[in-house]
Formats: sequence, C-alpha cells, structure tokens
Amino acid sequence: MKIGDRLRELRQRRKLSVRSVALRSGVSHSSISLIERDLISPSLDTLHAVLDALGTTLSGFFLDFHAVLPPDPFSRAADMAEIGRPDAISYRVIGTGFPNRSMLMLHETYAPGADTGDAFSHSAQEGGLIIRGAVEVTVSGRTAVLQPGDGYYFDSREPHRFRNAADGPSEIVSAITPPTY
Repeated sequence: MKIGDRLRELRQRRKLSVRSVALRSGVSHSSISLIERDLISPSLDTLHAVLDALGTTLSGFFLDFHAVLPPDPFSRAADMAEIGRPDAISYRVIGTGFPNRSMLMLHETYAPGADTGDAFSHSAQEGGLIIRGAVEVTVSGRTAVLQPGDGYYFDSREPHRFRNAADGPSEIVSAITPPTY
C-alpha cells in the first residue's frame, strides 16, 4: 500500500473530508489531495501534521504497513501521472510511486504555440534536455531558443518561462529538485 492510499484510508475511516483534515493540520486541501493520489511526496513535517490531524503518529502509521516492498524502479508510459494539459503542455511525472522523492522528473510535451505564460519562480533548481522540436527558454530576461541536444540548468527562484518555438510538438526531459509542484 502506498502512503497516499494509507492516508486516504485513515481519513475515510475517521469520516473526515479532505478540507476538514486541511483545517486541522494547516496543510492545504490541494496538497492533501495530491498526497492521497501519490502525485507528490510529503515532507516529514507535512506528513506529521496530517497524521496528527488524523489522530496517529509517524511510527504508528509506518508500523501498520505490513509487507513493504521496495518501489518499482521503472515507469511505464501508461502509468506516468499527468499533471499538465495534454492539449497544451503535458507534464508526465516519472517515478510517482517512489516514496519521499527528492527530485521531480518530467517528460514535457509542448503543443505548437504552447507557452507557460508569464515568467514564474519557485524555490528549487531545474535542468532539462530538449529531445524534439525547439523550445524558447527565458530566465531572468535572458532568452535562448534551444534545439534537440541542447539543455538548460538554472536556479528556479529566477523568473522563467518556456514556449514552443517549433511548428510541431516539442519535448523536454527535465528534473526539478526539490520537487516543488
């Protein structure tokens, strides 16, 4: 059983909604929902707060896992979680079943003309490799159009954005650490 499945089971057994656990724990309801669906791995502090709201402890939670198998090291295309919009920008997460991930691995596909919008920032570092097409990457006002085989690496606290500069789809394999979304 995965952490998300176990948390959902505990919450439902106690007849609590995601929103009520969010109010009790101080963790946003959207984060709890993502954790329950195993789309993000919670930090130790977050997990502690949610478990406290559910009336259990970290040790009690993990002792209840009977036969813990090591996570599957392989991600099949059909099993990768989709966190984007496949009609615009698809972000397929590699390794969603791995507990307590310390990086977010993505297979990104940008439809023709797709753009991440206004420059944004978050507390992490990220890097990627262009696999197909051409991607315009802007970091702190500096812009480059990257082709297959080109890559990038930057501090994600710098405002950044991505835009498909090709006539067809463009693809990137990227990593973000720590996983911030």
